[in-house]
Amino acid sequence: MRILVTGGAGFIGSHIVDRLMQAGHDVICLDNFFTGHKRNIQHWFGNPNFELIRHDITEPIRLEVDQIYHLACPASPVHYQYNPVKTIKTNVMGTLNMLGLAKRIKARFLLASTSEVYGDPEVHPQPEDYRGNVNTIGIRSCYDEGKRVAETLAFDYHRQNGVDIRVARIFNTYGPRMLENDGRVVSNFVGQALRGIPLTVYGDGSQTRSFCFVDDLVEGLIRLMNGDCIGPVNLGNPGEYTILQLAQTVQQMVNPGAELQYEPLPQDDPKRRQPDITRAQTHLGWQPTVPLEVGLTKMVEDFKQRLQIEQRLSLETTVS
Repeated sequence: MRILVTGGAGFIGSHIVDRLMQAGHDVICLDNFFTGHKRNIQHWFGNPNFELIRHDITEPIRLEVDQIYHLACPASPVHYQYNPVKTIKTNVMGTLNMLGLAKRIKARFLLASTSEVYGDPEVHPQPEDYRGNVNTIGIRSCYDEGKRVAETLAFDYHRQNGVDIRVARIFNTYGPRMLENDGRVVSNFVGQALRGIPLTVYGDGSQTRSFCFVDDLVEGLIRLMNGDCIGPVNLGNPGEYTILQLAQTVQQMVNPGAELQYEPLPQDDPKRRQPDITRAQTHLGWQPTVPLEVGLTKMVEDFKQRLQIEQRLSLETTVS
């Protein structure tokens, strides 16, 4: 098959590209490199089945493909709040453009939505039929509301135009290729521990998250794309950890001497987040298999290698 991955040079997108290439598909990676990076996909450069297009999806594009994995959008608060208008344009106009493409060429379309559509949830754990508790005018709303509108567009295109859609609600995901400076809690803790600086815990650390290793997530996305379930489907690890537990786990693994530094809780930061994955188990036969400590070990190794490269380049610059 010929498959388009928007945001394909990003953290999750590049892992999807890997799986699709390994399966023998022709893959088009489309990215504007706002948060994506060429190093994530450069191992496919020169492969005749791989094509890279630098493009911003807020502008239309014409391609011929069989499937579209639509992941293009900054997903960390640091990046999506840096330019909130651009973020919501990417979610709304970008999704509109990709759905229009899917309609014209009759491609199957998978929307990478998010657990952020549930906002600061009043139902726990969160099932797909929970409609959420989102602050529509808060600092996170460019992403939260943007993804909610993207879901609306997907289902409207499906009902009105017969577009073959799949909708995944992705919960906290971690693993190799995460950006060190993206502001998400796992990358924050791992990066801080490796650099020997205090681990920043927001609030008292009692707020919870569920952490899914990227390989597990990619397996769920591919099963959703190729199955009969339209969704929305929660994809995440139902194991629930407090932020303090995560900080202590990273601390023990990487740098037992690292201190914990407490900071005020950011605005609209959800207090609890845990997926109900019954629908994924029932319709996709999917559930995560990688334990947190195993996934963290792989992520720490990846961060270590990048930190060594960064330090070597810094030293070479200083010497020259």
